[in-house]
Amino acid sequence: MSQTAFSTLDLKPDLLSNLSSLGYEQMTPIQAQSLPHILAGKDIIAQGKTGSGKTAAFGLGVLEHLNVKRFRVQSLVLCPTRELADQVANEIRRLARAIHNIKVLTLCGGMPFGPQIGSLEHGAHIVVGTPGRVEEHVRKGYLNLDDLNLLILDEADRMLEMGFQEALDEIIDAAPSDRQTLLFSATYPTQIKSIAGRIMQDPVVVKVSSTHDSSSIRQHFFKVETNEERMTALRLLLAHHQPESTVVFCNTKREAQEVADELNYHGVSAIALHGDLEQRERDQTLVRFANKSASVLVATDVAARGLDIDALDAVVNYQLARDTEVHVHRIGRTGRAGGKGVACSFFSDKEHYKVLLLEEYLEQTIEGEALPPSHLLDLPAQEPSMVTLQIGGGKKQKVRPGDILGALTGESGIAGSQVGKINVFDFCAYVAVQRDVARTALKKLERGKLKGRSFRVRQIRD
Repeated sequence: MSQTAFSTLDLKPDLLSNLSSLGYEQMTPIQAQSLPHILAGKDIIAQGKTGSGKTAAFGLGVLEHLNVKRFRVQSLVLCPTRELADQVANEIRRLARAIHNIKVLTLCGGMPFGPQIGSLEHGAHIVVGTPGRVEEHVRKGYLNLDDLNLLILDEADRMLEMGFQEALDEIIDAAPSDRQTLLFSATYPTQIKSIAGRIMQDPVVVKVSSTHDSSSIRQHFFKVETNEERMTALRLLLAHHQPESTVVFCNTKREAQEVADELNYHGVSAIALHGDLEQRERDQTLVRFANKSASVLVATDVAARGLDIDALDAVVNYQLARDTEVHVHRIGRTGRAGGKGVACSFFSDKEHYKVLLLEEYLEQTIEGEALPPSHLLDLPAQEPSMVTLQIGGGKKQKVRPGDILGALTGESGIAGSQVGKINVFDFCAYVAVQRDVARTALKKLERGKLKGRSFRVRQIRD
């Protein structure tokens, strides 16, 4: 038996059999190094990138230590963004499939406060949330942490970057001091060290280097001096590689919006993701990118944290990242799960110091490559394969994905294979359909009924 097999761990039989049914046989490096310590009740500081399998590592720790009969909040997971919190909660639910009556509750900002109070009154075993909203529930007395035995800070570096230091302090003060604390962070700045020293008992440090080897990600560097050259280079690379989904990283919100607007002006289907978006706009942006009805997502680092987009074809650093670890984190989003990815980075003479640091970090000499031929700019931009339809009803109106699929594929409808991802939120839902059947699908939903009701339906355009 392999030393990294999940079956070598002292886990509940139900958890092990469920892992096997999910196809989890071998542990990733971060799981193999941290899980034995987590199960032994030790505090952990784990440094690992997104995609390293850290959610399953702490999720299994949460479920192994949980007493289902004790209907109190026993574990709290704090995440920087609502997307990451939703992702973590869903992964814990998947891992917990074989254990009955486990209640996992998400508490995030950008969502109505009232229903969350009601959910807390009904009770939960595990709470996953963002620091601001969790702190508010603790301060107002709706969330009681007296029975907490496991506190997890996921992507702690980003929570600090996003200004959650005070909220974290308040939550930690309200938690029992004799708990187990797990801290996960892609980078390990001084601020994290000082927090760890203050809130952890003799932590075990686990460090896993990037899980992406250079064979699955090809890095390309291009020298550009002006903004105009940068935009031309970006358009040439998109025309040359024809990626179905690309993330372009910018260092400021303003630049992210300007780059997305400029790409759209040139016929490229691009959307911006940054901190100035309202939650509803953010949800819609992420849905459209994930369901392949927009080809390019132009994002800032903070906004892109916790993105769970599988099979990204390309990542472009429109500006070099402010530090080398962020660069590695950015490009690590492509070429996941065995896929081949392309990573392109632009640099100018002004960024000479960043280039030197990056050369040292990557142990390679960085030289500007030749860009693809300029005649590619004359070709029409590639259209996304899907289109997103928005439906004016959601969970609160009892609309489920199955209802939407049924309405689309019913009599004289479209084929199930022409329907893509379906996302249902509280008050609206989104469905991706193949571009060539968008008009038929729109009419079908407009004329049909969901749950016996007619809802407003529209196609989302750039």
